[in-house]
Amino acid sequence: MAQQDTEQQHSGVLPVDDEGFVIDTENPEEREAAYRGRGTSRPITVVGNPVLHKECRDVTDFGDDLARLVDDMFASQHTAEGVGLAANQIGVDLKVFVYDCPDDEGKRHTGVICNPVLVELPAERRQLDESNEGCLSVPTAYAPLARPDYAEVTGQDEKGNPIKVRGTGYFARCLQHETDHLYGYLYIDRLSKRERKDALRQMAENEPRYPVVAND
Repeated sequence: MAQQDTEQQHSGVLPVDDEGFVIDTENPEEREAAYRGRGTSRPITVVGNPVLHKECRDVTDFGDDLARLVDDMFASQHTAEGVGLAANQIGVDLKVFVYDCPDDEGKRHTGVICNPVLVELPAERRQLDESNEGCLSVPTAYAPLARPDYAEVTGQDEKGNPIKVRGTGYFARCLQHETDHLYGYLYIDRLSKRERKDALRQMAENEPRYPVVAND
């Protein structure tokens, strides 16, 4: 993907650096508070709900309805004390996720990505991190999952501008995890059968700390 030209660089919701990646670490507290202050928290859909197990629709309308959805997603993420939330996690079949996530250096990243696509990394850049992973849609369950410790995602912001986002460590895991959601994958789908069963057992044995949508 070619670097954005000068006009594009200054038309987006967030500024970009010299390589065309969004700068999502400036004033994250104020931006997150503004989003959720306008939004309404919604309950979280959990594993087994059909909306979580299929690819979502592309975002094509970047108007007021999307803006309200994004606000509600930030409010819902805050209520659930999450660091990332995909639209299908509140029952909406659209390719958009929000994030408010630290990286391993303690920098807080806050933003919105519509129609995300993970960039395929060359083998020499795939250093795996086997940290524990959890999911708001599999409440109270955790399992180690190997993922690259660096990620790049292309997509659009909530106004439809093309963007690129990159992250390392925990934030890289967040970018991969949330993109997975929008293509119908939960992190437990990447576990062995035994590990998946253990994660579902953890979920069954504990109560979520936030409102969820019960599956019929």
